[in-house]
Amino acid sequence: AASAVPGYSPGFKKPPAMLRLKRKRLRRSEPPAAAAPPPCGAAPRAPSAPARRNPFSSLDNAPRAAGTPQPRERGRRPPPPAGESPAAAAFWQLLEPVCEDKPSRRTEPSERTNILAPTDDLHLPVAVPEVPSSPRHEFPADWSIKTRLLFMSSQPFTWAEHLKAQEEAQGFAQHCRATETNLPQSVQEPKLSTELRCAFQQSLVYWLHPSLPWLQLFPRIGADRKIAGKASPWSQDEALQQVLMSDWSVSFTSLYNLLKAKLCPYFYICTYQFTVLFRAAGLAGSDVITAVISPTTRGLREAMRHEGIEFSLPLVEDSRTRKQKNSEVNLETEVANSLEVGNSMEDGEEPAPSDDDDDESFSWLEEMGVQDKVKKPDAISIKLRKEKHEVQVDHKPESLALVKGTNTFTLLNFLINCKSLVAVAGPQAGLPPTLLSPVAFRGGTMQTLKARSINAKARVRLAYEDISSLEIVGPVMPHSLHSLTTLLKSAQRGAFSAVLYTHEPTAVFNADLDNASPALNKETVCKDLPTCGLHPKTLDQLSQCPTLGKSSIRFLEMKDYAYTWKS
Repeated sequence: AASAVPGYSPGFKKPPAMLRLKRKRLRRSEPPAAAAPPPCGAAPRAPSAPARRNPFSSLDNAPRAAGTPQPRERGRRPPPPAGESPAAAAFWQLLEPVCEDKPSRRTEPSERTNILAPTDDLHLPVAVPEVPSSPRHEFPADWSIKTRLLFMSSQPFTWAEHLKAQEEAQGFAQHCRATETNLPQSVQEPKLSTELRCAFQQSLVYWLHPSLPWLQLFPRIGADRKIAGKASPWSQDEALQQVLMSDWSVSFTSLYNLLKAKLCPYFYICTYQFTVLFRAAGLAGSDVITAVISPTTRGLREAMRHEGIEFSLPLVEDSRTRKQKNSEVNLETEVANSLEVGNSMEDGEEPAPSDDDDDESFSWLEEMGVQDKVKKPDAISIKLRKEKHEVQVDHKPESLALVKGTNTFTLLNFLINCKSLVAVAGPQAGLPPTLLSPVAFRGGTMQTLKARSINAKARVRLAYEDISSLEIVGPVMPHSLHSLTTLLKSAQRGAFSAVLYTHEPTAVFNADLDNASPALNKETVCKDLPTCGLHPKTLDQLSQCPTLGKSSIRFLEMKDYAYTWKS
């Protein structure tokens, strides 16, 4: 009856039968020595088969030949870096971070010396580089925005807990009046110091626009998942979108006017695609107002050129300069290679086409008589081929654009009228960009960073030690980072460490853009900056030329009132 069924194959075997047949074939193919009975007391061995590499295994857990040294176990906790206390390293196992950003680069497990993040954090592990900086009394300016700070110290942070209503109000008043707070080198009783607690509240304040309490408005790049599902009545209401953008334009213009008058040191514009940093004249070693945009695309740069905005791509130009210098150094080698290429061409070989060939003439097609059979590339294709190197940096840190001087005002009008500044679809549709500023501006809302202290015990060798930590969450701008470290310097008696979580798209703002003018008179340029609302020491730090390159500070440590950092 089974043979009458159409499509029935009498030779078909079910999976268990196939497995039994396979094992039988393996036993038949074994040599006679392999069939010898095992010694008494030994467990029976499975039939040997040629070792197959698991295609899903990594290099670390792949089968290794005998005698090959085994890699370090993943579960083994790496030792703390040189100069760091074992208690600090053990304390990381006890904390659960609030992760905001995914780092743009990772190191191989075999190269890691210490991971300053909990082992259960799969989103933002912070690898500490091996080479720290030399101890200094001040750390360089970090123009990136931090999403989270985690301070650690053997001294408690109880002075930062449960501020009284009067202390909180005094801190707000000191911020609005730009009051300078100068603490002694060491505060004997931090918990009883009203001046310290008020200054702490003052350092947590920042200004934001727009203010929508049910939405997290920073970061904006990659924030669709966090905003999705939240109420957004403007997404389908064009009239409401126009009202929001009109209000945003007023706030943006107010910030620029404050910046031009040196009453605001800097501010950020955070869109869903890119971030803009406006800096006043005198900051970051520049004698004029500057604006840096990152990341950019070819379409955005073309639109800026169309509006008459003069800008440069300093990181791309720097790369070209380095390549030119390398070519000059290796000139003799290139000459020798060119001679070899010439000889090979004489033998009948054709030279490779050059990417920089600007010859647009196709007269040679007419000479061959095939001008009608071959499709000529249009002008757009030729232009794209010429701009290939510029297009390759789109969405990368190297695409950073620098606008200087009066062109920043043209950039202001461009951004106000730019249609691509606001998303037209998705969770952020119709939502204006986020404005972040250290000082008050028209339409801005006062906000504070979230702070909480944690006390825990960490096992060090055979004993437990008390470790205290202070966590700061929110958009931490450069002035807040400097103010907080200055306070901790006095409150923690010159001994603390910190892990800094960076919003990665803003790390490139630390690149040296060659803004410094040879005839720059620092006293003249910075004459009016003291009225911008920042502490003189913070202002002095931010006026220095950036030195961190395209990276940012990831780990900061103070010992004996001297800083070391790792980026």
